[in-house]
Amino acid sequence: MAQNKNALIRYKTIDKCLQNQYRQWTLEDLMNACSEALFEYEGKEDSVSKRTVQLDIQMMRSEKLGYNAPIVVYDKKFYKYEDEEYSITDIPLTETDINVLTETVSMLKQFKDFSLFSDVSDILQRLEDKIYAEKSHTQPVIHLDKNENLKGLNFLDTLYQAIIKKIVLKITYKSFTSRDENTFSFHPYILKEFNNRWFLVGKKRTNAPISNLALDRIIAIDFDFKADYINENFDAEKFYKNVVGVTVNSGLQPRKIELLIDSTNAPYVITKPLHNSQRLIKTNEDGSILIHLFLVENYELHRLLLGFGCGLEVISPERLRNQIKENFKQALEKYT
Repeated sequence: MAQNKNALIRYKTIDKCLQNQYRQWTLEDLMNACSEALFEYEGKEDSVSKRTVQLDIQMMRSEKLGYNAPIVVYDKKFYKYEDEEYSITDIPLTETDINVLTETVSMLKQFKDFSLFSDVSDILQRLEDKIYAEKSHTQPVIHLDKNENLKGLNFLDTLYQAIIKKIVLKITYKSFTSRDENTFSFHPYILKEFNNRWFLVGKKRTNAPISNLALDRIIAIDFDFKADYINENFDAEKFYKNVVGVTVNSGLQPRKIELLIDSTNAPYVITKPLHNSQRLIKTNEDGSILIHLFLVENYELHRLLLGFGCGLEVISPERLRNQIKENFKQALEKYT
């Protein structure tokens, strides 16, 4: 079983390398990449042999695993995919695969009312949609919002492994407000997605506050195996309970925010609350509504409120009302 697992790690690593068309891959490069992957995932320090990688490539090219990978050699030493769009993760499902998945989804859906399976309901829906698309040879009917060109997504798997294995990271980072890159230690706790962007949440040192790093601003990542991991019982639900987004301004307490929503936007705000703390206070005769939120103010909240334009009025607190008012005044000046 362990050998099969190691082989799958090598196949995936070779596949990831050959998808990178901007680099030339020799057999030695693939050997080193596989060795590093096995060390990262399994802690194995043994180098992968030339013969092993050659057999892996032969297996990937064959029909035995259903890959039929179009791996070619050019200039007598470099490997690449002849089809630049190919990946072993994108091979089509066979009829047998579809039948098995159909039965599996049907079985799992019987447990939909159990709390244990509540978190996977959306996964089942997407899987069912994929099966339908394969059967009918049509495009999927569920389309999820995503940004394939977002920088930093290639770090997701590395960061995930560091979190579950509790490994301290050496991160080279360049924020939007900094002129130069900065390298520092970081103790990762969770990965958080907000507004189609990914963030790494953790802390730099023992007495430092919890902070977040945008993945699209990370330049490089390395592991610091000698450093002791700061093992906190970080509770993400509690930490982000009173904020919108990912910015938590430490030292500030949540306060009541009173908003007037016009009749056009009221139905949307009622059916999709701005935050879990939202409470409907009053419905006016003209269809507008008065709501209360209980939040710590941050950058993301300001952007959310400004996004409603004239459809929303901040009633209180006064300081937030004045900030939003000033933003609109400055915006208006750009059009005069």
